[in-house]
Amino acid sequence: MKRRKLIKTLGKASLVAYAIPTFIPNSVFGANDRLRIAVLGVNGRGQNHIAGFMEQNNVEVATLCDPDQNISGIRAKEFEKKYGKKVSTEQDLRKVYEDKSIDAVSIATPNHWHALAAIWACQAGKDVYVEKPACHTIWEGQQLVAAAKKYKRIVQHGVQLRSSESIQEAIQHLRDGLIGNVYMARGTVYKWRPSIGDKGNSKVPAGLDWNLWQGPAKQREFSENYVHYNWHWFWDYGNGDIGNQGIHETDLAMWGLDVGLPDEITSAGGKYLWKDCKETPELLTSTYNYTKEGKVIEFEVRPWMTNLEDGVGVGNMFYGDKGYMVINGYADYKTFLGREREPGPSGKAGGDHYKNFVEAVRAQDYVHLNGPIETGYKSSALAHLGNIAYRLKRRLDFDPITEKFKGDAEANAMLKRDDRKPFAVPKIV
Repeated sequence: MKRRKLIKTLGKASLVAYAIPTFIPNSVFGANDRLRIAVLGVNGRGQNHIAGFMEQNNVEVATLCDPDQNISGIRAKEFEKKYGKKVSTEQDLRKVYEDKSIDAVSIATPNHWHALAAIWACQAGKDVYVEKPACHTIWEGQQLVAAAKKYKRIVQHGVQLRSSESIQEAIQHLRDGLIGNVYMARGTVYKWRPSIGDKGNSKVPAGLDWNLWQGPAKQREFSENYVHYNWHWFWDYGNGDIGNQGIHETDLAMWGLDVGLPDEITSAGGKYLWKDCKETPELLTSTYNYTKEGKVIEFEVRPWMTNLEDGVGVGNMFYGDKGYMVINGYADYKTFLGREREPGPSGKAGGDHYKNFVEAVRAQDYVHLNGPIETGYKSSALAHLGNIAYRLKRRLDFDPITEKFKGDAEANAMLKRDDRKPFAVPKIV
């Protein structure tokens, strides 16, 4: 069983060509055509992208791209040792887009690069697998959805649970009324996040193009505080854990409730444990109300010592008037029915999100995707809404049709950022 429901493209950005040259294939791929993929960002999650695509039939990871040549050099040596052949490396992703032999790009850069890298790829005629969150701001996500639609590109959002057979089965149970009227989803992200201290500014390491690494973000002095993982905890580059691990759960919460964006948002939290240089909150509790639908999403991020909820540290709970469902991670669900919590249907089976992307690319059929960019944009936007409410320290009223805050110029100003040329997300894609 697979259930795919594409959300209609929203946002009314005007559309014209940008500076990146476009190339749209005239025909779909045949079953025997070898797909050549470039992986962008290979320090962390990109390693999984390399392995995931190299496991696919008749697919070749042809290029590794990273602004840190030290990292790409290490990965290239590992690649040759593991697969018995060499792989090309590039420092600047724009050179990858100029390479007509590359069919698709897989984006595992820091968050602040995701949308622009994907938009440029669409404009260059490449299909795209982009890690979560799909966008660093809500406006960027709207632009990415518009670019995918305009250039007719296959754009998959990197939330693996969308391809999990058991999670698809769990969603079908919710649709079929197993736990009754499903009125609430609760997402949790309880991750072990220690202090990162404060290393201050320092000289840029040899081999790292710091200007390119920063890309669309506001320019800062180099610091080991940012490179290569702890950028997650700084607003210019990351979105805290709700915009990190949390996107898997915001995506699932919206999918399970069968909702889009909310109309009321509140968030509270802060830094309570560490006197380090993180900017994003350690603890964050957000509530998203859907007043017309009579539904609500509760979402909580905790960083340290904590209890679990029905054994779940990272996952979702769905509540109905006949029972509730617990989803633990990406492939495990259980249900409990009635007042006595009698065990109901359960399942545990994974899936291959990379394979799903490859199948869609070969068919050049967007409907094949389990995680289309429309859902990626919405799940990312939910996290961004929670962060905006946290930063403004007040309840926000949002119009899910216009995708703007109601009569709130201060909040609306936070829907986008002032990008840095020449890395600005185009106003017209």
